[in-house]
Amino acid sequence: MKVNRVTLITAAIGALLAITGCKEAAPPASPASPPGVPVAEVIVRPVTPFVEFTGSLSAVQRVELRPRVAGYIQNVSVPEGRFVEKGRVLFHIDPRAFQAALDAAAARLRAAEAAAMLAQTDHVRAEQLFAQKIVARDRLDTTTASLNAGKAQVDAAKAALNSARLDLSFARVTAPISGRVGQTLVTEGNYVKGGVTPLTTIVSIDPLHVYFDIDERTYLRTLAADRANATLQGSQSAKVMVALLTDKTYSRPGRVDFLSNTSDRGTGTVRVRAVVDNPDGRLTPGLFAKVKLETGAPQARVLISDQSIGTDQGNRYVLVVGKDDKTEYRPIELGVTIDGLRVVEQGLQPGERIVVKGLVRPGMQVTPQAAAIDGTPIEAPKNPGDTK
Repeated sequence: MKVNRVTLITAAIGALLAITGCKEAAPPASPASPPGVPVAEVIVRPVTPFVEFTGSLSAVQRVELRPRVAGYIQNVSVPEGRFVEKGRVLFHIDPRAFQAALDAAAARLRAAEAAAMLAQTDHVRAEQLFAQKIVARDRLDTTTASLNAGKAQVDAAKAALNSARLDLSFARVTAPISGRVGQTLVTEGNYVKGGVTPLTTIVSIDPLHVYFDIDERTYLRTLAADRANATLQGSQSAKVMVALLTDKTYSRPGRVDFLSNTSDRGTGTVRVRAVVDNPDGRLTPGLFAKVKLETGAPQARVLISDQSIGTDQGNRYVLVVGKDDKTEYRPIELGVTIDGLRVVEQGLQPGERIVVKGLVRPGMQVTPQAAAIDGTPIEAPKNPGDTK
């Protein structure tokens, strides 16, 4: 009985404590703070309007090297695939036959000069005898003709000697231009015909031409005035930027220096050529290239990062942070990409703040955290009195 009594007393005390605790008011819960998200002010930069095209690179100079004389290849010194300077010897043709021809031409010249000297002596003697009325007029005419024929033979012998000397020099096949040499098409011991047998190819590499086709609208708005004013060769010619297909940015400047004289009616395009420098030799003739053609003067435009852009059923939007730190749904119209940032054609104004990244819904209250346009946090400046 004592155990039951103790149990009842304990239960009564617990119930009393529970009733007392229920009567005490629970402290109110503090409201949750808005989530912190990186917020950045849109960037405003001067942007030059442009149009992008795809073109192809071409060498300014291209040579298919052929020998000037016929003969057997004696030596090949072509550094395939490498740059060669103008005048470097690439092929040697056996020069012995040309040396013999040169010696024979020199001998014929000496013989002609001797014959001409004899004709000169006969002519002088005939003039003296004719003056003394010892010989007839026809004798003087004969010596005069022999003298003129001797002079002509000397001139012919000199021309033959120069031709033989040229043939001997042509036995050394040199690079006619500076550029990158191609594959060797003929090896030692093979017979080549003058002006017929191809030996190799050489293409210039700096500068290069880039050919591309533009539509009629771009031509009329941008390049037609340059053609009318004949400024394609001057400093006022249209500017272009060139990049390879794997490049992320346009880093090679160039200028337009040629416009086709007709428009292709089948495609509605005009062929354009630009000149681009290639000091490092990275550009190669024949490669495809991206061409950015400037179409106007620079204008201030709004730029944002691609990670700030959302997609809603095919539409693009950003979340704008207002003065009350609430997010607002804002549809935008995008333009081209410049230095990793996207141009906003419509929808944003300079000075507006946007959510850079994060899971945020329209209409949410947020705690803005200063960040760069790419989402990198910006540390608040420290006061001089702050201690570490």
